[in-house]
Formats: sequence, C-alpha cells, structure tokens
Amino acid sequence: MRSRPAATLVFATSAAVLVLEILAGRLLAPYVGESIETYTGIIGTVLAAIAAGTAIGGRLADRVDPRRLLGPTLALGGVLAWLSLPLIALLGPGAGDGPAAIIVLTTAAFFLPAAVLSAISPMAAKLRLDDLGDTGTVVGGLSAAGTAGALVGTFVTGFVLVAAVPTRPVVLAVGAALVIAGVALWWRHLATVPHPAVAATTLVVVVAAAGLGATAETPCEWETPYFCARVEVDPSDPSQRTLWLDTLRHSHVDLDDPTHLEFRYVRLFAAVADSLGDGPLDTLHIGGGGFTFPRYLDVVRPGSTSLVLEIDPALIDIAEDELGLVRTPALRVDVGDARTAITRLPDASYDMVVGDAFGGLSVPWHLTTVELVDQVARTLRPGGIYVMNVIDGGPNRFAEAQVATLLDRFAHVAVIVPASGPPSGRPVNQVLVASDAPLPPVTVAPDDGLVLTGDDVVAFTDGARPLRDDFAPVDTLITRR
Repeated sequence: MRSRPAATLVFATSAAVLVLEILAGRLLAPYVGESIETYTGIIGTVLAAIAAGTAIGGRLADRVDPRRLLGPTLALGGVLAWLSLPLIALLGPGAGDGPAAIIVLTTAAFFLPAAVLSAISPMAAKLRLDDLGDTGTVVGGLSAAGTAGALVGTFVTGFVLVAAVPTRPVVLAVGAALVIAGVALWWRHLATVPHPAVAATTLVVVVAAAGLGATAETPCEWETPYFCARVEVDPSDPSQRTLWLDTLRHSHVDLDDPTHLEFRYVRLFAAVADSLGDGPLDTLHIGGGGFTFPRYLDVVRPGSTSLVLEIDPALIDIAEDELGLVRTPALRVDVGDARTAITRLPDASYDMVVGDAFGGLSVPWHLTTVELVDQVARTLRPGGIYVMNVIDGGPNRFAEAQVATLLDRFAHVAVIVPASGPPSGRPVNQVLVASDAPLPPVTVAPDDGLVLTGDDVVAFTDGARPLRDDFAPVDTLITRR
C-alpha cells in the first residue's frame, strides 16, 4: 500500500471513532443523563477499545495478509456502528444510572465498533513496512494521520454536526461510508470471486444491520444541540404540558393559565418573589427551560421585566411552538452561556436573579461557584434576592456545598427544604435564597416546604467547602437516586 492511501485510511477510521465517541454522549443522555461522569465513562471505554483494537489488529496483520483483512474489517466497523443504535434503544431504558451503568451501556454499544475500526491502523502499517529502515517514518506518519483524523472528527462533530444534524442520521451515514469503502477494498483485493453463499450472507447482514439502525426507536421528540427533548401533553387537558429534557421532568406549563404552578419548586420561587412586596420586578433568569416562571411574573406583576439567559436556541423554539412562550420587550431571551452572558450585564440592575439551569440532575458546575455568585451579586440591586433551585438528597453533599458557596458571598441565606426537613433519601428540589440585606419572611404553603434560616443554615452546610472555579465537583457530589 502506498503512503497516501494508507494515511487516508487511518485518518478516516480514526475520525469515525471520534465521531462515534462524541455522539455517544448524546445517544446515552436520554438514559443515563449528561454529566462529567457520562463523558468520563465514554472516553475511558472508547480508549480501552482503541487499545484492544490496535493490539488485536496488529496480531492479525502478522498472521493474515492485511490486504485480505482491510476491506472486511472496515465494513464490519460500519455494520457495528449501525448496530449501536438498536443496542442503545434496547438496553438504555433498563440501564439505571451512575458510572457502572454508563460503562456497561457504552461498552455494549460502542466498544466493538471502536475496537474494530482501530484495528485498521496496524494493518495499514504492516502493508507499508517493506523496509525496516523506514520503520520510524511509517509508524510516525500513520500515527500523525490517525491523530489528525481524530482531531477533525472531534471538531467537525462537536462544532458542526451536533448543532446541525440529528445524531442518528450521522451514525447511519458514518456506517454507510465505512461499509461502502470496506466492500470496495474487499472486492479490490479478492483473489477469487466470493462464493455466492458468502456474498448473499454478507448482503443480508449488511441490509439487516442498516435496517435495525435506521428503525431504532428514540425517546427524543426533538434532538437539540444540548438535550433530548420531548413535550408530554395531558390527554385529559391538552393545555397541561410537561417538558422533558434527557432524563429530567424539567418544566410544566398551563397554556390557559400561566399562574398555575404545578411544580413545587416554582411555587417556592413565587413565594420568594411575593416576599419582595407588590409592584413590578426586574428579574434575571439563569436558564429558560419551559419559561414557566417568567410567564408567571409577566401576568401576576404587570410592568415586570424578565431577561432569560438560555444556552439552547432549540429550547426557545420548542417553548414558542409548544409551550405558549411569547417574547416581548418585557420578556426577552439572550441565547448563550449564562456564565459569559452575565458578565456583560450592568451593575445593580435586577431585583431578583433566578438560578434554574440544569444538565440532567446537576446544575452545570460553572454556574455553581463563588465566581458566578460574585457576578450575580454584582447585578442585584440593594436588597435584591438570588433564588436558586438545586436537586439533591441522601448525603446532600452538593446542596450543602452550594449553600456554603452562597454564605461565602452573601450575608443572609435561607434554605427551603421539603416539609419533612432536609432530604435523607432520593434527590428532591431544594430552593436556596440569598441576599446582602436581611431576608424578608417567605410564606410557604405547609406542604411545599420548610424554611431554614440563621444557625440552621450554617448547620445545614455540615462543614462543606464553597465551590470555586478550580474545584467544583458537582457531578460527583450530587446524589442520583
């Protein structure tokens, strides 16, 4: 094999592995969530597959003429890429959560395609090594081609494909390209015409795998750049709609009555807003979701303004098309990451800042730290309030650390826990309230929660350290079940 075809082959297969690796995060998110644990499990599993594939490919190349192996191996990699889709659909709903579930699901769906495609590199190297004096040049050149392919696959997928094309068609297209290239190579290097039974069996396997991949079910009604989203409509009352993002029941809206607040934590937001007295409020919302609370404020406090910082533009379209969102000069949406967007906002411009951004059960870590809280405090007017929704339970380590973070910046902090007290079991919503001024009394319905203040808040933290940009392990602190 000449240098350029060998480098092209290694480049393409390495790119395909990285495309699958990045898309794995989106494919697995509806079942195991999207967090640092998800991507750690995926990266680790794919790296193990690459190691296994290159080792096995090298052994095979020493025992069988690599020209006979390249085509079938490449086509097999494409078939296995197709089969990752039905495997995820089959195993995902029962996978559970946590690192073990992530690794098991990733291994079942992506270990074999990544390993098979990684076996191409040592086979190509074997065909290129016709002179031991060129060993360094050949191995180094193919390694560079593989790394370049991995970089291109990473950048194109992460920056372009995820935002422009649904995930499953990309997987199907990658599989098709690999199968077509593999069959072409296979045919080119065949010494004899294959037996009709072999050719027929191969065709059946390819067609079946393609069909399974194309018809694999997905729980997503919409696949956004960040979430697997769907809207659940109450069949008995179509005005009642619930937005699901990945594994989380994220928002509920009543199209006919924006003042109807189904979720307990949104009612707690409303109770905090009520504590600020009558009249309009200027409110900054970190996270949009279903836009339930901005719509509520727009109705119950005429003259109020809301600016919503929402990272996912597709969610805005869903909210407008399905959830009754109408953008007006009083209810504006700024598309982008809240951490960078908030730095551009003027000082002392809001009466209330609402933190309600989530990726799965976790608040994105960069929206939890002292540095973010400093920006929130900067934008609040004197006496303004920061109210934040967190989900935690059991040891409650994330909620404790988040309260400690607020105490590091604000003089007055309250925690609204379930009516039964701080959670000791499964994760639940807890609402945190903070201000530089003494907090006004918050009237909470008895079934909605219990307000902790003063020494009870300090005791709540249980000695937890504030979260900072250089140490905010939110995904490992949170209790997931």
